[in-house]
Amino acid sequence: MDLYFSPLACSLATRIALYEAGVEANYLEVDPKSKVVQKDGSDFRAVNPLGLVPTLRTDDGTVLTENAAILQYVADRFPAAGISAYSAEERSRLHQWLCFIGTELHKALFVPLLDKTAPQDAKTYALTKNLSRLDYLENYLKGREFLLDHFSVADAYLVTIINWTMATPPVELEKWPNVKAYYERLRARPSIAKASAEEFELYKAELARHKAAA
Repeated sequence: MDLYFSPLACSLATRIALYEAGVEANYLEVDPKSKVVQKDGSDFRAVNPLGLVPTLRTDDGTVLTENAAILQYVADRFPAAGISAYSAEERSRLHQWLCFIGTELHKALFVPLLDKTAPQDAKTYALTKNLSRLDYLENYLKGREFLLDHFSVADAYLVTIINWTMATPPVELEKWPNVKAYYERLRARPSIAKASAEEFELYKAELARHKAAA
C-alpha cells in the first residue's frame, strides 16, 4: 500500500491506524503547497486530482480518497488489529463518530481557524457556531476511555484533529477537561506517540524547506 500524506495533516490518522495494525506501507510525503510528491518529484494531482491527503493506493492498485473511507478500509482490511467495529450496531456508531469528527470538527471548526487566508469574520463565525461540538464531546467522554468500547480508527482520527489545537489558540483544551484528559491519555499510546513524533520531525523539515524557498 502507498499512503500519500502531509506531515501532521489529517492523514496522520491513517498512519496511526497502520501502525496500530502493525502492517507495512509506503509513506509518500506530499508538499501541501506545491502538491509535489517528495520522493520522486511527481505531481500528486495525477493520483488525486483534488490534491488532498490522505490518499491510499491499495495493493491491487485501487486509489481511495476521503479520510473516513480510508480509515474504515484499513480497519476492515486488518481485522486482527481490533480497530474496526465488532457488530453491525457498533459499525453504525463508528461511522457516526467518523462523520462527526470529519464534518463538525475537522471541516466546520478547524479548517477556518487554520486557513491563513480566511477573514476574521469567518473564524469568529466558526468559533461561535461550532465550539458547542466540543461541549458535546466533553459530555460524551465523561467516564469513557475511547469513543467506542475499545480503541478504533475513530480515536485515531479524533486525536489527529485535537492535535491542531496547538495551532489554534482560541481553542483551549483546559475548557474541556474530559477532552484534554482523553487526548493526553491517547497521545501516550505507542502507535500514536510514534506516528506523531515522526510526522512532527517531517513537519519541521517542511517548514524549513518552505522558508528556504521564500
